[in-house]
Amino acid sequence: MGRLAALAPVLLLAGCGSGISFLDPHGPVAATQRDLLFQVTGWMMIVVLPAIFLVPFVAWRFRRRRNATYRPNWRFSWPLEILVWGVPIILVCILASLVLGKARALDPYAPIPSDLPPLEVEVVGLDYKWLFIYPEQNIASVGVMAVPVDRPVHFRLTSDTVMQSFMIPALGSQIYAMAGMVTELNLMADRPGVLMGQNTQFNGFGFQDQKFDTLALPQAEFDRWIAAARTAGRSLDQGAYALVSQKGKLADLRSRFDFDPQKGLIFSTVDPDLFGTVVSRYRAHADHGNTASDHATGEHHHADH
Repeated sequence: MGRLAALAPVLLLAGCGSGISFLDPHGPVAATQRDLLFQVTGWMMIVVLPAIFLVPFVAWRFRRRRNATYRPNWRFSWPLEILVWGVPIILVCILASLVLGKARALDPYAPIPSDLPPLEVEVVGLDYKWLFIYPEQNIASVGVMAVPVDRPVHFRLTSDTVMQSFMIPALGSQIYAMAGMVTELNLMADRPGVLMGQNTQFNGFGFQDQKFDTLALPQAEFDRWIAAARTAGRSLDQGAYALVSQKGKLADLRSRFDFDPQKGLIFSTVDPDLFGTVVSRYRAHADHGNTASDHATGEHHHADH
């Protein structure tokens, strides 16, 4: 229901362009969310529309003026009681069945059915930017992420700063990234496009600028993007990560690296232990007094999806 509360701002965003809202879905998760939203909205109209039209009518019908029909002697009415209480109860049951029926499809940890294995992407939330690590391809990027069309993507997320909220609206869903913990998210793009990704967590100065481009590419173009990344001639070792993780926007890294902010900062190789190192940095604090924490213990913590 938290997603439904976000309906108003999302409707406003829907007319601002492509690839920024689940109302213009580029994947099955966002399409499911959009369909659920329309269904819930349609059912809610059963009580919303009568209220909108009947409240002014009742106010006029029973106005206290000369020649008006004013009947203050109300009496108990079973038909009216059944109508007033019965309809909302039935509606709540219908909405509950709709939401529960979609729960499995919208579970962030649930793999997306596909004949192809998921692409693994490790995500690290930093102050004002996102770091994406492709462990199988041994590359990394900051400020831009490429994914192949029609292939599931399995994200593992953590934060090297305060709690972050990772969201690509056009692909659907949202999940938190927290220091010392690993959350997971499964998404898939079903058509090409440039999709906006962002941090939706109000967590301090600069969060509103923490956006990135998600490049949903056909497999051949994705392979070319990977091949081009491997020629960047730049390694993301612990020293480079110390620079990347400093507080600041992506453009601020131009004083450290030679790159075009519009295309993101690409690393041709990456320390294979980098993601685990970031997670374990906060592990001692996370385990102190609270051992049930995350993926490493075999338990899944479902943040909002």
